[in-house]
Amino acid sequence: MIDFLMIATRQTKRGATEIYPKFIIRNPSEHLMIRGGDFYAIWVEEKGLWSTSEQDAIDLIDRELDAYAKENDERFETGYKVLHLWDAESGMIDAWHKYCQKQMRDSFHMLDEKLIFSNMKTAREDYASKRLPYPLEKGDTSAWERLLGVLYSEGERQKIEWAIGSIVSGDSRKLQKFMVFYGAAGTGKSTVIGIIEQLFAGYTATFDSKALGQSNSAFALEPFKKNPLVAIEHDGDLSRIEDNTRLNSLVSHERMSVNEKFKGLYENNFKCFLFLGTNRPVKITDAKSGLLRRLIDVSPTGEKICPHEYRQLMKQIGFELGSIAWRCRDIYLEQPDRYDDYIPLSMMGASNDFYNFVLDSWAVLRKEDETTLKAAWAMYKAYCEDAKVAYPYSQRAFKEELKNYFREYREREILADGTRVRSYYRGFRTEKFEETQPMEKAEPPKPGLELKAQPSLFDAQFAACPAQYANEAGTPSRKWENVKTTLADLDTARAHYVKTPEKLIVIDFDIPGPDGEKSFERNLEEAAKWPPTYAEVSKSGKAIHLHYYYDGDVSCLSRLYDKHIEVKIFTGNSSLRRKLTLCNRVPIATLKSGLPFKEAKKMVHFDSVQSEKGLRALIQRNLNKEIHPGTKPSVDFIHKILEDAYANEQLSYDVSDMRNAVLAFAANSTHQADYCLKLVNRMKFRSEDRERQAEPDSEAPIVFYDVEVFPNLFLINWKAQGEGKPVVRMINPKPAEVEELMRYRLIGFNCRRYDNHILYARLMGYSNKQLYDLSQRIVAGGKRSDCFFGEAYNVSYTDVYDFASAANKKSLKKFEIELGIHHQELGLPWDKPVPEELWPKVAEYCDNDVIATEAVFDHLSADWTARQILADLAGMTVNDTTNSLTTRIIFDQVRKPQAEFNYRDLSQPVHELKQEVYKFLLDAAPEMMAEKHGEEESLLPYFPGYSFEKGVSTYCGEEVGEGGYVYAEPGMHGNVALLDIASMHPHSVIAECLFGPAFTKRFKEIVDGRVSIKHKAWDEVNDILDGKLTPYVQKVKNGEMTAKELANALKTAINSVYGLTSAAFENAFRDPRNRDNIVAKRGALFMVNLKREVQKRGFTVAHIKTDSIKIPDATADIIRFVTEYGKRYGYTFEHEATYDKMCLVNDAVYIAKYDTAERAMAKYGYIPGDVKDHPGGWTATGKQFAVPYVFKTLFSREPVDFRDLCETFSVSGALYLDMNESLPDVSEQEEALKKKLKALGLTPEENRASRNRTQRRGRTCPAGAGGSHCPGARLPLCGPGGPVYARSPRMRRRTAAAGGRRQVCGGHRQQGLPLDGKRNGAGP
Repeated sequence: MIDFLMIATRQTKRGATEIYPKFIIRNPSEHLMIRGGDFYAIWVEEKGLWSTSEQDAIDLIDRELDAYAKENDERFETGYKVLHLWDAESGMIDAWHKYCQKQMRDSFHMLDEKLIFSNMKTAREDYASKRLPYPLEKGDTSAWERLLGVLYSEGERQKIEWAIGSIVSGDSRKLQKFMVFYGAAGTGKSTVIGIIEQLFAGYTATFDSKALGQSNSAFALEPFKKNPLVAIEHDGDLSRIEDNTRLNSLVSHERMSVNEKFKGLYENNFKCFLFLGTNRPVKITDAKSGLLRRLIDVSPTGEKICPHEYRQLMKQIGFELGSIAWRCRDIYLEQPDRYDDYIPLSMMGASNDFYNFVLDSWAVLRKEDETTLKAAWAMYKAYCEDAKVAYPYSQRAFKEELKNYFREYREREILADGTRVRSYYRGFRTEKFEETQPMEKAEPPKPGLELKAQPSLFDAQFAACPAQYANEAGTPSRKWENVKTTLADLDTARAHYVKTPEKLIVIDFDIPGPDGEKSFERNLEEAAKWPPTYAEVSKSGKAIHLHYYYDGDVSCLSRLYDKHIEVKIFTGNSSLRRKLTLCNRVPIATLKSGLPFKEAKKMVHFDSVQSEKGLRALIQRNLNKEIHPGTKPSVDFIHKILEDAYANEQLSYDVSDMRNAVLAFAANSTHQADYCLKLVNRMKFRSEDRERQAEPDSEAPIVFYDVEVFPNLFLINWKAQGEGKPVVRMINPKPAEVEELMRYRLIGFNCRRYDNHILYARLMGYSNKQLYDLSQRIVAGGKRSDCFFGEAYNVSYTDVYDFASAANKKSLKKFEIELGIHHQELGLPWDKPVPEELWPKVAEYCDNDVIATEAVFDHLSADWTARQILADLAGMTVNDTTNSLTTRIIFDQVRKPQAEFNYRDLSQPVHELKQEVYKFLLDAAPEMMAEKHGEEESLLPYFPGYSFEKGVSTYCGEEVGEGGYVYAEPGMHGNVALLDIASMHPHSVIAECLFGPAFTKRFKEIVDGRVSIKHKAWDEVNDILDGKLTPYVQKVKNGEMTAKELANALKTAINSVYGLTSAAFENAFRDPRNRDNIVAKRGALFMVNLKREVQKRGFTVAHIKTDSIKIPDATADIIRFVTEYGKRYGYTFEHEATYDKMCLVNDAVYIAKYDTAERAMAKYGYIPGDVKDHPGGWTATGKQFAVPYVFKTLFSREPVDFRDLCETFSVSGALYLDMNESLPDVSEQEEALKKKLKALGLTPEENRASRNRTQRRGRTCPAGAGGSHCPGARLPLCGPGGPVYARSPRMRRRTAAAGGRRQVCGGHRQQGLPLDGKRNGAGP
């Protein structure tokens, strides 16, 4: 039995038994390993191996389920259903992923750290996931001995076998050695390396030695990510090592930081033994080089074996692998420390000019056994001149390097004859020169393939395979199930297709020549390097196809072997296309290894980010350039490890105190400073649970602020909270001054999307010009990465615009007008420098915005209270957005709750529900669950015939709106009952259990809680959201806040949820499957049904608007029917009002008079809410009737005051007052003048003397013509082509402008300015 699995059963509503897996939290598990927050490996008992294939895990679990079902078959009398993981619809695979990714913690051991031979038994504790395909046993090695005996001398052969033996024994993981096969091309280097690769198949990796020796190669260690025991490079190059630090650390098995592409940085001790083939010497810079102690060089004899014998030997070696491993292990165990003191003299001679100098002077130095720096330096200069040394040492470097060749060095010495000398060397090290260099070897010719026109072995071998000719398009003529012909029936010289056994693969060589066309010669040369097998020339005559059987799973093979070399496999209905031209007579060979596999799912290794301490250490190492010598790679590393740390849900960290150090480090980049600074601004220095910037000291004063940005002027104006406090102006402040300001609790208007980022940029040292450029990018709606700083969002204490409710989201200028605050315009171009004498004018304008921001903050006190409550409930700050607060309240810290979401096709019936969902709905909507729905007896309401295609929804023959259903029968109606669904969208969410039982339950608590607060049912409120509302209930009871304020906070969260479910941007509430906005759609489809049902009963439906229905001549019975019908769908109707009469103009405009309270009581026995509040009063919806002057004059008969006459306008150009009414009308002459000027290519200047520009937003009041006190003026709207007079009669009236607190008529000209001077009116 698998130790993390328990098999459970449950009953469906129909009485059947479901058998499903239940996963047990067990850390550590003996059968399962989790790494990087995901599945890593599972123990497969019958194989005796661990498997990293998740499919194996699925198969094992499903097998256990089937076995349980078979054993207990007799118990399940009503039948049973097994919920397999392989069945995506069962939902079990989601439970498995949740278990691995969220519920289990990392618990793993690295796999395959020792060799497992085919004759070895394994246990779980061996942590093996593979076996070598041969046994380790003593046997014949004659082919191996013959091959090495020719290619290498006895001493060199001993090195090779010693190295192989160290790997077989397991000691290579401790040895600090690597092996270089050095010699001319064609001398057998790759032959021996290839045998080594074959010996350790599955335990090897291929690396790039050149990258290891380069300091700027960020991903040089990526080939070692699977921790191989052997690393191989057939043709490497270490002749130009820039930095041998990484190579030394790798060979020494030191702990190293690994950077994988698209993965996180992590640390590991690599335990591999490196084998490198090269025809260039390894660059050994000096006698103390770490490479000198670790390198074992092997040089071939240059002797060759005839091709025929070579092929025979290589074939035979394939049968000797186990015996070779046995032999080499014995050789190693005879003397494990054989090469502890080995020095590669031949390699030094080939790469080190200084070594060659000492060797050249060997006789003199050996005889004297001593020298001085002066004498040796003279010898060295002469040698360099004779030997043409390109880069000789300086005397200082020469002095230090020479110490490595003598046992003793003294700065001053007195010789036997009393002579005083400086820089004296004594005790020449002759042991450094006891070996000789190998001879140069010639490069032998390369073998080829004999391809000619001759009978094909392929045709004979696969004569019975299905085959068919290609059609004119070059594709198979018919489907394979309809093919009756075989290969024997075809002329294979014609293009055809053949269905081959799946084990057959074809290696397709399509290498181009210098001209870019396919080259037969290059393809032939490359194909000749492969094991001998059957080969054909393609129909083009240029490509070559090698045919092999593959002894493995062909579906695992990568399709690309190398550039222009493809591996073709033929599974399913795929087939081999061929046209026989030239071929050879070699039988098809079998390949067991050597081919690339598809890349397996990469696992992120979190070892380096398991704790904040480790994270800090790794950041500091990068700042010290211990990992990379370059600034940019180091900044990239820091960014990567912080991204990985942030993605690790188990890790809580806060390293924000290191941000300034990282920022300073990035700014010091010589060529990439801009890139590095931008990257630092995107770094996540806090985990999500701690990323909210600590709020400023709660005792710190609240400060309101605003900024203005021009190319030459940066202005911050601020004032402390409280009436009468002065506004402080900071003109072109320094970063230090900004830092001081940020100690306060800053409040701005729309500051999270603009002002905060400008402020933060100044803190970082941005100049005025840089601030202006940043401002322009924000205004233009640039990319997030180019405009916004992650840390800047939390500069403010809160943002007034952000916490404002939906009805209150309007511009600051509009608030100024509506609240009667002084309304001021600037009138300066935002893209031009401001003359210094006008700086006070800009500051005065900014003062006005700061004062207005405080006034709006006070005006929106109810919204501010709601924000404070939500922040407290979420455990976050008041500066976090409403959306993020709501997300935290409902989903807590679950990042991807979509795995729990329910989504369905509303047109289809539902016959099965998960037990948890059914139980939730039974409690949440009992009337809906009390009976089956429709002809299909669905558990949930459904809407047969509903369709959603190309963004359009249709149902019952009519188009249903995407945001809600709207219907109208315009005309005059009487006794109209207005019935409204309480919280329609929230109840749609609940009725669908949209977020899954647990999360929908929390959402329902918020919805129900709002109702309970309205009714002051405090005991119920205390029980919801785990009691988090209890402190606020007490505040309401104590009179510290009102019940309405508390209910408003929950309403804000409820409204946020619907917006997020239908949003186009990614968020926790968005389900990618929800293309048709199921929340609004369910309600809309219900309203269509309701309309039809009401009409069936003989009533008129005058109006439907999303969640409300208006029924003329409504009776108590029809109202009762609507209420009961709504409950069947999970909705609750409220009788909101009854209109005595209603004039419905269209689906959006109507005027109505409420019924009286007495008549309502007589009809229903109760008084609807709005009737109770406005008995006999009037109500209007739509602009035609809602204009105060019209509404009061025609309907309500209330007194009209001056503000009722005023209207607010907003234009993209400007508003003007035309004061020319007393002068003659010269419009025709002006038009004629314009035409003449246009013909001359001139532009008429604006007549500024006769028109006063006011603003782009403003409040105006109609004025009578010719009045003596207030004569008024015409109000044209100014666009790009000049003033345009409004066409409506009301707009053509003369007007008096009302700007802010001043009501100004035409006779008192106001020097108007653009209202929204802030950022050209665009606002971010």
